[in-house]
Amino acid sequence: MTKLKFVPLLIATLGVTACANGLPADKTIDRGFDQKSLSQLQAGIWVDPNGCDHWIIDDGVEGYLSARLDPFGKPVCSGIAEPTQTVGDFKGGSTFNDPN
Repeated sequence: MTKLKFVPLLIATLGVTACANGLPADKTIDRGFDQKSLSQLQAGIWVDPNGCDHWIIDDGVEGYLSARLDPFGKPVCSGIAEPTQTVGDFKGGSTFNDPN
């Protein structure tokens, strides 16, 4: 019975250990197929169903999306495109061929 009490602790320990994969915490570096700084990729704008803008980058293997915010942290809803549409060459800057 005493050994069964340690099973959840062992599972939790293994789960936390699996999360520590040794990669640096720098989120500005693409660690995928053609590793480089995200600043070398081109961003486009995707408009969500509510009409607000989001920065979008697609390097062919991985994709990145973040809300477009004004200096005060409020969402930017510019009306640059219809909802659920994209604007800009958000697949540019990558050497990976993405057929879609």
